[in-house]
Amino acid sequence: MSGVRIDRWLWAARFFKTRSLAKAAVEGGKVHLESSRVKPSKEVQVGQQLEIRRGDTFQVVIIETLSEQRGSATVAQTLYTETPESIEQREVRKSVRRMERAGLNIPSSKPDKKNRRALAQLKDLDRNWQHSPDD
Repeated sequence: MSGVRIDRWLWAARFFKTRSLAKAAVEGGKVHLESSRVKPSKEVQVGQQLEIRRGDTFQVVIIETLSEQRGSATVAQTLYTETPESIEQREVRKSVRRMERAGLNIPSSKPDKKNRRALAQLKDLDRNWQHSPDD
């Protein structure tokens, strides 16, 4: 097999549920081949690098095997290997999302004077509430 259409390969490798979703992603610029935009009819070869963005997930994979048929998930995982940098970035993003869901937002800068006063006022309220006599 000399080459496979990129939308068919993405569908066979289970990056997208349908071929039409894969085609739409390629047309929308969510998939880059060797760091350049391509059309859905572009044929991919073994050893080429794909950059795939799905939602806030970004993966960089290298094509290991070509396939036009969709198989099981275990077969699909043999079609590509993900780069170590891509795996690391996904894990970092996953942990940040987990922290954000837990309510741990990392501020982008130090609080300004107004925000510092508001924090001090909240701390005073908390101290006064804890030391108030029970009725």
